[in-house]
Amino acid sequence: MNLPGPTVSVALPVSVAFEWMKRVLFQPFDLYRWLVIGFTAWLASLGEWSGGSGGGGASRGGRGAGTIGDPSPLELWEGARSYVFENFVWLVPTAILVLIVVVALGLLIVWLSSRGRFMFLHNVARNQADIVAPWHAYRQHGNSLFLFRLVVAIAGFVICLPFFVLLGLGSLPMIRSESLIPGAVLVVLGAGLGLLLIAIAFAVIEKLTKDFVVPIMWLRQPSCLEAWKEFRALLRPRLGDFALYILFHILLTVGAGVLILMVAILTCCIAGCLFALPYLGTVFLLPVFVFFRSYSLLYFAQYGPEYNVFLAQPAPSTSQTPAGT
Repeated sequence: MNLPGPTVSVALPVSVAFEWMKRVLFQPFDLYRWLVIGFTAWLASLGEWSGGSGGGGASRGGRGAGTIGDPSPLELWEGARSYVFENFVWLVPTAILVLIVVVALGLLIVWLSSRGRFMFLHNVARNQADIVAPWHAYRQHGNSLFLFRLVVAIAGFVICLPFFVLLGLGSLPMIRSESLIPGAVLVVLGAGLGLLLIAIAFAVIEKLTKDFVVPIMWLRQPSCLEAWKEFRALLRPRLGDFALYILFHILLTVGAGVLILMVAILTCCIAGCLFALPYLGTVFLLPVFVFFRSYSLLYFAQYGPEYNVFLAQPAPSTSQTPAGT
């Protein structure tokens, strides 16, 4: 599949991606095929979709902030500190155990999603519905991507840690005095702004890795670092193009979110409940997942045939004939 035109466009791949999504999922429609592709899409998106708390900002029994009888921030702080000291013997081991479980679960999710990204890309690019073959074929690719994401996450935590310390140092004096202190407010705002900028930077790294580095790995090499080196050489002279891509992708995401919200409202939130279910939600929203994966691949294909996953054969041999290309 080729995109016409000598220049790179963020709008041109939209219609082509929509047509490819219809070809993969509806021509012809096959429920088993839909469920298989949906499973790989669910694996690829693990950790990216969080279930809505649905009312976290709702009122609690009609009591507003500042109601007579509500504990002050200082009282809450002192109560929490006293509780920790009084239950230190069992609270610390429990907290350590919970932390170990949470970290282990997080690592498992990142590892599965790293493997799943190659499986989902394979099915979309080859117009296939397969789980076993790409799971084994892209094992080395997925493990390399997992290690890269793990190192990036650790680096992000280390970079953010001083800003969290500043947040604490700025907040504690105001909690104790129960008043705003100009210097402390500036510290809190500065730390919050720093954390926001760091979060944006690491979100961009994750986005570029998912949309462009993973296809390079799928096409040529299993090493994430080597793929990043190749992509960085492409990125440097085209920073403006890729920045425009990210902004346009955000616009498309907002548009898709509005459509999903409208469907949920029109069905009296029944569809919204179904969308929130693990795996089944991905199955119901599979056209959205396939469209966005196709869009990023088709945009990348404009940089040359060496980046066109719809034309090239994948790096590992899966003993299957590509269909629909």
